[in-house]
Amino acid sequence: MSDFDYIIVGSGINGLVAAAMLGKKGKRVLVLERNARIGGCLATAEITEPGFIHDIMATTMVLFLTSPAYGVLGKDLEARGLEFAHADLPTGVLRPDGSHVIYSKDRQRNIATFEMLAKGDGQTFDREMNAFGADAGFVFALLGGNLWSTTTLKTVAREAWKRGLRGLAAWFGEALVPARAYLETTYASEDIHALWAPWALHCGLGPESSYSAEMTKVIAFAVELAGCPVAKGGVQTLLTAFERLIADQGGQIRTSADVDRLLPGPGNGAGGVALADGTEIRARSGIIASVTPNQLYGRLLRQWPVKQPDGITDDLRRFRYGKGNMQIHYALDAPPQWKSGGELGQVALLHLTPGLDGVSRASNEAERGMLPAVPTICVGQPTALDPSRAPAGKAILWLQLPETPRHIKGDAACELQTPADGRWTEALREAYADRIEAILERHIDGFKTNVLSRKAYSPADLEAMNMNLVGGDPYGGFCGLDQFFLWRPFKSAVNHRTHVAGLYHIGASTHPGPGLGGGSGFLLASTLK
Repeated sequence: MSDFDYIIVGSGINGLVAAAMLGKKGKRVLVLERNARIGGCLATAEITEPGFIHDIMATTMVLFLTSPAYGVLGKDLEARGLEFAHADLPTGVLRPDGSHVIYSKDRQRNIATFEMLAKGDGQTFDREMNAFGADAGFVFALLGGNLWSTTTLKTVAREAWKRGLRGLAAWFGEALVPARAYLETTYASEDIHALWAPWALHCGLGPESSYSAEMTKVIAFAVELAGCPVAKGGVQTLLTAFERLIADQGGQIRTSADVDRLLPGPGNGAGGVALADGTEIRARSGIIASVTPNQLYGRLLRQWPVKQPDGITDDLRRFRYGKGNMQIHYALDAPPQWKSGGELGQVALLHLTPGLDGVSRASNEAERGMLPAVPTICVGQPTALDPSRAPAGKAILWLQLPETPRHIKGDAACELQTPADGRWTEALREAYADRIEAILERHIDGFKTNVLSRKAYSPADLEAMNMNLVGGDPYGGFCGLDQFFLWRPFKSAVNHRTHVAGLYHIGASTHPGPGLGGGSGFLLASTLK
């Protein structure tokens, strides 16, 4: 007999949430991680200079702080060392001419800011946020609930009763509007368009994508409510808290444990796993795989005794990954001095972009395999929130480039020599990072002389660190409408079940998609007995 009720393959945020949730139910859980560390897209290390603490991939914890998972596990994690650092100025945008908008957690300040940009835009923003707040319960039930469930059916039925069928259809139609259409028909100010357009990228979308407007409203609402917090000391403190919680519940986490394949149990249901070193481990109740569809169906189930349905094979062939991602980290001798105003240095996540059209152009270039000529740059300033991330008087910058091609076909600026095979090289990575640095230099006084060290990660580097980041895609697959909600990861998917009894699929590739909320792990663990 196995000592474990459930085995979880993968230790990203969804795997850890599932393990802790099941542990609260008295289940004994084993988490297996192929890498030498846990965390998936959560990792903290001194990658530039000694004493400079960087979150290598994900850093902003607003989705976790506002998640149902945190509502259940938050106190347990806080008791084991988790603490957040908050910012009153969570986000903003800076344009090439120095014009900028700063978004606060203070509604009245935001209204006044938007009114100064264009008369009426502040009042419009207030109405939009109030309207979203009235619908928030319904929106978050759809975004974060099991869609194939009686609970969701009842939720939709209540809305149909309240709004009428035509009214409900109109609501869904409005929810599918692209961000560009919404922004251009709602706000007069192009600066406000520029403020919100980049946030569609953080959802794996672009400004012209269906439902991207609704996601920008979700983000505006959540960021005004909870800001863009970071974990004090780095996301490693969150991972350590999970490790302690799972151990206290009687569970185990094993690193450097590469699961090679799944093992059948009675009736050809999921019975256990075989590691790459030949070790076999059995589970009494089931296996939970926090991996991409390709890893689950193409690798872990490759020797399964029962042929998988033809539809799964077709679905796997059609499954698409999205744009890649690139990370750049800086150790600075002093906090950055932004030329356009000192308050910019207190913004947690600042986007550098020409505006709505600039985001659209760069996103389209990346989707076509081109290095964007003027990419959207997301600049995180963790030391503005958490000074412990760097030695006294010094600072770090966390840069994310969400419009980066997985396979390179050329350079939209016609400046960089790209490899014939389309693969990222170290030389191209550093040359492209130089393009980004040149933009920073135009906005920050004395930036070049202030840099102590730089560390860049291309999409290929990110995939090498985490096999679930296929081509550097951090969102577990393309997030367009046809591969999301009811249809994630496949058109035939039903919540987190698979065609194998006792085998469950979670992670960014499954509903409710990517992000640090741990949504799929929470949803599945909430339903398991």
